[in-house]
Amino acid sequence: MSAFQYYVASSLDGFIATPDDDLGWLLQFDSTEGVGEGYAEFMSGIGCVVMGGQTYRWLLEHEPGKWPYPDLPCWIFTHHEYAAPKGADITFVRGDVAEFAQDLIDSAAGKNVWLVGGGDLVAQFAQAGLLDEMIVTLIPVVLGSGKRLLPVDGPTAPLELLSSRTIGGAAVELRYRIPGRNAG
Repeated sequence: MSAFQYYVASSLDGFIATPDDDLGWLLQFDSTEGVGEGYAEFMSGIGCVVMGGQTYRWLLEHEPGKWPYPDLPCWIFTHHEYAAPKGADITFVRGDVAEFAQDLIDSAAGKNVWLVGGGDLVAQFAQAGLLDEMIVTLIPVVLGSGKRLLPVDGPTAPLELLSSRTIGGAAVELRYRIPGRNAG
């Protein structure tokens, strides 16, 4: 069964971007040993990508002319009008995430759905009971403020730690299952 997975990097103080969406603090670790391999392993299980409009806009601005997911269907939750890069399989939607859950699963064709972000969109999936796993890589940086990892309305039930691993002697990847979802 397809799972909804939030695969993300976070500062030690729980932010996924600075207040102005700068990711320089994170990108400095791209060449760290183990980062590329972990990402490739994760992506091998992904059949569909989901993101919000701000994340989509950031990708277009910072990766001009290069769509990073050319072989995957992508769903963009946004209230703005955007054009898709040439050759990209992108569906723009607006509305409650629960309304599109089955479409996303169908689009993943037996693989998992990657909730790229941002945190506000993933929080909507969590609050709708649709978040199965969180795979969070803690980066050894403190930002002080920024875009929160998962801005939900109140505490969650305790998450189940499935695995942890050190990446390049600097970062730690933590994989959690959300209680009540895909327990098998």
